[in-house]
Amino acid sequence: MSLKITKVTARIGARVSGVDISRPLAEEEVAGIREALNVHKALVFDDVHLDDAGQQAFARHLGDLTTAHPTVGAVEGAPNVLPVDSERGRANHWHTDVTFVLNPPQASTLRSITVPPYGGETLIANAVAAYRDLPEPLRRLADTLWAEHTNDYDYAVPEEDVDEERAAQRALFTSIRYRTAHPVVRVHPLTGERGLFIGGFAQRIVGLSAGESRKILDLLQAYVVRPENVLRWRWSEHQLVLFDNRATQHYAIDNYDGLPRRLHRVTVAGEVPVGLEGKESYAIEGDASHYTPVVAAA
Repeated sequence: MSLKITKVTARIGARVSGVDISRPLAEEEVAGIREALNVHKALVFDDVHLDDAGQQAFARHLGDLTTAHPTVGAVEGAPNVLPVDSERGRANHWHTDVTFVLNPPQASTLRSITVPPYGGETLIANAVAAYRDLPEPLRRLADTLWAEHTNDYDYAVPEEDVDEERAAQRALFTSIRYRTAHPVVRVHPLTGERGLFIGGFAQRIVGLSAGESRKILDLLQAYVVRPENVLRWRWSEHQLVLFDNRATQHYAIDNYDGLPRRLHRVTVAGEVPVGLEGKESYAIEGDASHYTPVVAAA
């Protein structure tokens, strides 16, 4: 096997070469990619020539696919593909994909379709490294906490930016309301590593007020987004980025003057998160069975 892994930063990110992901992969190639993802959390594939079907076929090597999104429409004719299009909104907020459902995706793939001439980078942060960075007293606190994640807040459309079009986008995004409680510290099912499982959809610590929750979540989030834990990826044509949605957060920088920017996202179904004591996440509101199958724990 000629698979080659080249680190991009010390804590997160690697380039993958020596494999053609436009064709069916051998078991040892899939195993090598999975191991690299476990170690580096985010992988970059250059010079890939995939259409939507090819992107889905590659993602299926890692497991069953989700549909595009619980509430937002897919690419026409490709129900598993979400258009990440600047004309449909900006994800310029730290988040982990779809954590407001019971079993968020285990992995996400993003493929460049239209790249602006400048800006438009994607930031990806290592939430496992963030947990390791916590001082011992904060780590002991985080180990005991659970957080409610929801899609019904201003992630999709900040209030000050609301116009008729954006109000419609927000109404679509929240057309089914979801609330799910997840452990603040999640145990990775494959590596056993502990990571901070928070991000923008985490809006309240279970048992605390909104104000108290915000202070604690902001404090923990500050460790996730430390520059040492962040990969800043500048997109080029014909690239695909794969990241572990169980161990990372990401942020699409809105710094390209409204120029066209489009990626296509395909996500791989995941298992129900588990905390340190073996307790699983639990749904409070909203049924996402139309969006994702529940994967059995490893």
